[in-house]
Amino acid sequence: MLAFILRRLGTMALTMVCLTLLVFFLVNLEPNLKKLAISQTEQRATAEQLESWLVKNGYRQNFFVRYGQWLGVLPKQPNIDPATGKAVPRFRFCNEPDVPTFSGVFQGDFGCSTKFRAPVAEKLFPALGATGILMFWVMATMVPISLLIGILAGMREGSRTDRALSVASITTTATPEYVSGIIFTVIFASWLGWLNGSAATATAQGVTFYNFTLPVMTMAIYGIGYIARMTRASMVEVMTQQYIRTARLKGLSFSGVVIKHALRNALIAPFTVIMLQFPWLLTGVVIVEVMFRYQGFGYTLVEAASNNDIDLLLGCSLVSVFVVLFTQLISDLGYAYLNPRIRVQ
Repeated sequence: MLAFILRRLGTMALTMVCLTLLVFFLVNLEPNLKKLAISQTEQRATAEQLESWLVKNGYRQNFFVRYGQWLGVLPKQPNIDPATGKAVPRFRFCNEPDVPTFSGVFQGDFGCSTKFRAPVAEKLFPALGATGILMFWVMATMVPISLLIGILAGMREGSRTDRALSVASITTTATPEYVSGIIFTVIFASWLGWLNGSAATATAQGVTFYNFTLPVMTMAIYGIGYIARMTRASMVEVMTQQYIRTARLKGLSFSGVVIKHALRNALIAPFTVIMLQFPWLLTGVVIVEVMFRYQGFGYTLVEAASNNDIDLLLGCSLVSVFVVLFTQLISDLGYAYLNPRIRVQ
């Protein structure tokens, strides 16, 4: 098991390098650099002025040199003021050093946000923490309900309860987040009148019913159907196994057979699906957070992309890649724990 974990960690590191290199290339394409220069200078700046700004701030250095500086394996070089010939920091509002220094991802420096005029870490990690709270409550709501629905449906395959729960699961899975979000807003705002203007003041008030409870409901309702259907399918397969019939013939009660023998084996496939919900939640929060103005990771990512904030985009991509790879590792380890045959192999 230790050798497996070490191999996976090595694969994760190589994958992160490859993916971040690809993202670094895409965000540093010429149109993106021109858009960044325009946003940081006067809108009527000439082409020569834009080029001068890019050269001054180091965006015309060799691609691999800049990538190495972003990682922190190569020293960042300060800018040279053409008027005085002295070294000056690239962005003064981030307190960047005016001497060559190793300052990159490996040193905990994710760069400087040109949109928010602050270090990327000061904007990224609070937003990630806010999204983490949102995702925790989504999972805390979604997982128990979906498992309960799937187990109840799978215990009595073909029954009226099974058909009703299956129809409800399909309906929720087939409804995108932006549709269910609008439906919830209409129900609670127009019909019930519960919002009371909180949509207009969500940003000023912080966490409100509008920008927290509704996003949790919107994302949870979509995932509930998917996990419930996978749990039902797994439960149906387990309930037809020979050892379940043997346990019933020995005189064990139906509930005892389900809890002691069927449940653990039925949770193997849903566990993998549950762990894979974390990458999905990262994409789901982009839509939901913007819709409800919840200032978390997804909202920050959209702001960075809209303003071509290169360093902030790179920081968001690094976090996304890490979350996806780490949850896949936890999924494999959990699968091996629940299934002894995988551990032996």
